[in-house]
Amino acid sequence: MQAVRNLGIRAYEGAFNLFERPMLFVQRRLGMHRVAWMFLLPNLVIFGLFTFLPIFLNFWYAATSGDRILLTERPWVGAANFASLLDCENYLNPNTCHRDLFWRAVHNTGWFVVLQVGFMILFSLVTALILNRDIVLRGFFRAVFFYPVLLSPVVVALIWKWILQRNGVLNAGLDAAGMGTVNWLLDANWAFFWIVFVSIWANMGFYVLILLAGLQSIPGDVYEAAEMDGTPRWRQLFRITLPLLMPTMLVVIVLSLIRAVQAFDEIYVLTGGGPGSATTLLIQYIYDVGFATRPRLFGLAAAASILMAGVLFMLTMLQLAATRKRAVNG
Repeated sequence: MQAVRNLGIRAYEGAFNLFERPMLFVQRRLGMHRVAWMFLLPNLVIFGLFTFLPIFLNFWYAATSGDRILLTERPWVGAANFASLLDCENYLNPNTCHRDLFWRAVHNTGWFVVLQVGFMILFSLVTALILNRDIVLRGFFRAVFFYPVLLSPVVVALIWKWILQRNGVLNAGLDAAGMGTVNWLLDANWAFFWIVFVSIWANMGFYVLILLAGLQSIPGDVYEAAEMDGTPRWRQLFRITLPLLMPTMLVVIVLSLIRAVQAFDEIYVLTGGGPGSATTLLIQYIYDVGFATRPRLFGLAAAASILMAGVLFMLTMLQLAATRKRAVNG
């Protein structure tokens, strides 16, 4: 047995020795400091090809006009696309803007972000506080709340569309109860309500999990000391739990903001941006202008995407600052 092991060791040594001489030659030719770049070069090429090149092309398209794809066939217009998007007498009134649909999408996105993020954080926090307690079937309920996160956004939208359509499950229940039916997805106010609701339902479990981790990282000794001092539960929540949870809460807020600004899949499948433009968000506007309608205004879509990228960049910087502050505070 020992002989077999020795034979195997020699075989491995022989295999590695095959690479030793070429590597020594490369080290002598390039130097030790440049060898690392040799190994990084394939990844850098792929990263540049699929990341930096598309970014460069996006800026180029934003500075050109027309519906041609080839760059050589697109006339240079400079910042005209940005000027067209930002040409507005009153930014709070989309009807006064040159690209009114763009500003309607911006307004819809703003309201969607405020409502979706606000209510989702509230519901996630309450759910995390409940699931952090010693309740019956706690593991089961944690899995139930996290399960929608595992579903594809398209699947989520199709399920809720089946429920909310005119002949859907919800209207069938209302009709059976003698309450009549409602065109949930054809009424502007109800359609906007449902895209917020479905988005919260689909994504809340992820943030509940993060907040649960934050709650479980709070030392139990703090609560024991508070109970010994006779501190009420509501006072413990506002004086102990929320302040110690704030670094985690800040990360959750920034992550949910970034995700809400980029919302597209569920809403596009559920309402298609309708009725009219009532549920058209910024990502769908970029998709419609650049790909779904004719003429395909690639430059305008690219300019809108760059403006949105600027907002996402600021939110990402906020997240990094919050994460760094949390790491420094331990």
